Amino acid sequence: MKPYYTTGSFAPERNSHAREVQPQLAVLCLSGSLGGLELNSLKFAGWMQERGWRVTFFAPPASPLAHWAEEWFVPLETLAVRRGLAMPLAAWDLKQQLERLQVDVLVVTQNKDLALATLVKTLLGGRLRIIYQQHMQLGRPKRSLVHTLRFRLVDAWLTPLPGLGREVTRRTHFDPAKLHVVPLGLPLEQFAPATRTRAQARQELDLPLEQPLLGILGRFDAGKGQDFVIRALHHLRREFGHDAGLVIMGELTRNEGDAYLHELQALVQQLGLEQQVHFRGFRANPAVFYQAIDVFVLASENETYGMVTLEAMAAGVPVVAAATGGTVELAQHSHTGLLYLHRDVAACARCVRRTLNDPAATQARVARAQMDRWRYSHHRQCALTEDVIQSLCPVPAEQARPVRPRRVLAVNSAFAAAMVPLGNQA
Repeated sequence: MKPYYTTGSFAPERNSHAREVQPQLAVLCLSGSLGGLELNSLKFAGWMQERGWRVTFFAPPASPLAHWAEEWFVPLETLAVRRGLAMPLAAWDLKQQLERLQVDVLVVTQNKDLALATLVKTLLGGRLRIIYQQHMQLGRPKRSLVHTLRFRLVDAWLTPLPGLGREVTRRTHFDPAKLHVVPLGLPLEQFAPATRTRAQARQELDLPLEQPLLGILGRFDAGKGQDFVIRALHHLRREFGHDAGLVIMGELTRNEGDAYLHELQALVQQLGLEQQVHFRGFRANPAVFYQAIDVFVLASENETYGMVTLEAMAAGVPVVAAATGGTVELAQHSHTGLLYLHRDVAACARCVRRTLNDPAATQARVARAQMDRWRYSHHRQCALTEDVIQSLCPVPAEQARPVRPRRVLAVNSAFAAAMVPLGNQA
C-alpha cells in the first residue's frame, strides 16, 4: 500500500475551535481478528487524529490491527492479551503505558475489555475517564453485582442505535444519564460518487461484465451466512430463471482455520455453481466491491449494527437483508431496503427477484436510503463523541485558546487497494 498525504486539505472546520489544552485519547481494542468491529475502532482513532486530537491506538502485538495501524499512520502501542487470573498483569502494563502517555480518556470498543479498563482505572485512583463505544448487542442480562460495579466505573456509554440503548436500560443497571446514542460512522465520500464504472470495477475484480451479481461481504464465518446466500442464489436460478451470479468477499477468521471456506467451496460444487460464485479476498477499501455488484445481501445470524449494510446504502446498492438485530433499524422494509425472515431461502430469493425485476421501485428505495445516509457520517460520529469527551473533561475558560488547523494524514485515502488472493475459484 502507498499511503499519501492530502495536498492543501486541512482537518474539518470544527478543528478551528479545538483547544491547545486537550485530553489525550487512547482507543483500546485487544482483538486478534480483523472484522468490522476492529476496522471501525481503528478508523475511529484515525478520524479523531485527523480532527486534531492526540490519539494512541492499543492493539495486541503482531495482530492485523497492529499492522493496519502502522499502515494508516495511527500512533500505536501494543499490549499482550492476558485474561482470567493473568489480567492484573495486563492491567499493570496498561496502567504504566497510559501514565507514560498521559492519557486522560480511554475509549473501549470491546465489551470483554471493560474488565481490564475498569481495573486500570482503579489502579489509577479513578483519574481515567472510560468511554465504552458499543458495537455488539449485550446478549444475556448483565445485572449482577460484578457487572453493576464495573459499569459504575464507565463514564459514558455510546450506543449506536436507539433500540440498543433501550436494551442497555432493560438488561443492566447502567445510569441512563450516561448513555448516549452515537451512530457508528463511515466515510461517505469513499462510496459515493462512484470512482469507477460498474464495468471497470468488475474488470478490477476479474468478474463477468454482463451477468447480474449478488454480493456478500464479511469474514468467512457460519454466522455471516455465506452458505445461505449460495443456496438463495441456487433457488433464484432454479425457481425463477435468473441468470445471476454471486461475489463472496472476505477473509478467514483468525486462528479458526479454513474449514468453513472449504464447506462453502464444496457447497458451490454440489449445486453446480462453479461458474457463478466468485470468491475474492479481503480489501481494506471495499468500495470496488459495491461498485461491481447489483444487489447486496446480508444474511448474518444477528447483526448488531451492519456497517456493510450502511456501506451498500451509501454506495447506492439495493439492500436485501435478514430482519435480525439492528438491521431492522438501519434498513426499513420496502422503504430503504427489503427484509426477509432469517434463514428463509425462498423469501430471500423472492426479495432479490423483486429487486432485479422492478428497477423503478428499487431505485426509489436506493434514493431514499441515500437521502438518509448523513446520519451515519463519520464526521457526525466524531462530533458527537467530542461533545461527550468535552463534557467529561471540560477545558477551563482561561486555558481555552484556539489553535491553527494543521495539515494531517488522510487515513481514508490510505486504505489498501490491493486484493488479498483467496482460493482459486473464479
